[in-house]
Amino acid sequence: MSKAKTGAAPSLDAVRQRIDALDTELLRLVDERAALARIVAAAKRAAGDGDKFGLRPAREAAILRRLIASERTAANPSLIVRVWRELIGDSLASQGPFHVSVWGGKDPGRAVELARHRFGAAPPLRQVAKPEDAIAQARTPGGVAVCSLGSDSAWWGRLLAEPQLQVFAALPCLAAWGPMSALAVAAVAVEPTGDDRTFWVTDAPGSAQAAEAALSRDGVAADLVAEAGGLKLFMLAGFYMRDDERLARAPGGLTGVIGAAPAPLDV
Repeated sequence: MSKAKTGAAPSLDAVRQRIDALDTELLRLVDERAALARIVAAAKRAAGDGDKFGLRPAREAAILRRLIASERTAANPSLIVRVWRELIGDSLASQGPFHVSVWGGKDPGRAVELARHRFGAAPPLRQVAKPEDAIAQARTPGGVAVCSLGSDSAWWGRLLAEPQLQVFAALPCLAAWGPMSALAVAAVAVEPTGDDRTFWVTDAPGSAQAAEAALSRDGVAADLVAEAGGLKLFMLAGFYMRDDERLARAPGGLTGVIGAAPAPLDV
């Protein structure tokens, strides 16, 4: 009889009391984290860096990969990413300018959803009528442009003439949330994370398969992402610098790297 009691599952009331206790502790920890973010913001202002964008995509990727790889029993990657994206977004919003402009193409609702998943609810978000409007906002302090991918616009080709703006994220960031359908652009440093995808543009004539084959012969694995306006956008496996000799030998007269993003966090 005593053994049966020892192995019995806790009552629902006991479970709910434990959840309430954990909620209280989570609130305390979240509040402490937010307070530390505000200390960082004050230190930046004191150092004269209060107007600098604090977004660090490589560090965020490292944090999330570490958390997803940590031992756990029930929390899935989607829950972990959603919670920490909100925490990181709130921290960034407290440290300086941070705003998001979204051009959704043929599916604006999906683009807004992806933007909120990536940047959280803290930064102001607005939808714009043209990708050029989103890119213009990315030139301003703390600005991020989220633009959809499709055959209706080669907006990404314009980044060849604006090297200060770079693709730094592919959305969604989890493979479980669906195929890549948008890119995020900002004036931020793009650094290798150990598992990356580089975005490369070319005006090479002919088929995408011919360009992929030419890149493959030089050891570059490429997949076509979008094609519009006589330009092709490829995703390259790995992190490539703008002056990589292999890409300099690739087909096309107008070519270039426009940024890189961490690979999906759950693959």
